[in-house]
Amino acid sequence: AGVGLVVFFLILQMAILLLSAGRVGWVWAWAYLGISLLSAGTGGAITLRASPEAVAERGRWPLGTKGWDRIIGTLWLLLLYILLPLVAGLDERSGWTRGLSSAWNLAGALVLAAGYGLCEWALIVNTYFSTAVRIQSDRGQTVCRSGPYRLVRHPGYAGYILQCLGTALLLGSWWALVPGGLAAAVIATRTALEDRLLQEELPGYPDYAQEVRYRLIPGVW
Repeated sequence: AGVGLVVFFLILQMAILLLSAGRVGWVWAWAYLGISLLSAGTGGAITLRASPEAVAERGRWPLGTKGWDRIIGTLWLLLLYILLPLVAGLDERSGWTRGLSSAWNLAGALVLAAGYGLCEWALIVNTYFSTAVRIQSDRGQTVCRSGPYRLVRHPGYAGYILQCLGTALLLGSWWALVPGGLAAAVIATRTALEDRLLQEELPGYPDYAQEVRYRLIPGVW
């Protein structure tokens, strides 16, 4: 189910990108697809081997999900998978962003790849990494302290934010940074709400929060 959703959203994004741009020969759109497919393929294979339980958890929308998380998740999906490619495609068609050096596109590709890599790293080391905000009492959830969780408490969300911003840059659109930035803000909001939930309901998390002080950015927040 998880792989099917990834493929579905990639196909949706590419359809929006190419239709709104009005042409199929948009190199950076295809570069985005290539990076995303490579990440999904390699990351999925590694994660399936290292942590099949995490893959199974992410492939379903379990009971116990918080109501506010459904709203936040839907808003994030709309911003990242609908509005961002739509704005980027219209920008490509109309030329709103002019004179952008290809160095920005390449920088966006690196940021996007880093975001994918950070998410996969978090997913591999944390068997409780889920698409839904909930305390996984049914699976005996414990606090993860390894890998990137030694640096920040929510490395997966940090990776999502890099993806939001990197995608807009890769596609060469300053205007696409608006929905991309809003999507990043939505993720930051989810981070704050989930962190509060974990501190209130997950045994051991308050002590972990004292050990690892920052949620998303070391030294900042």
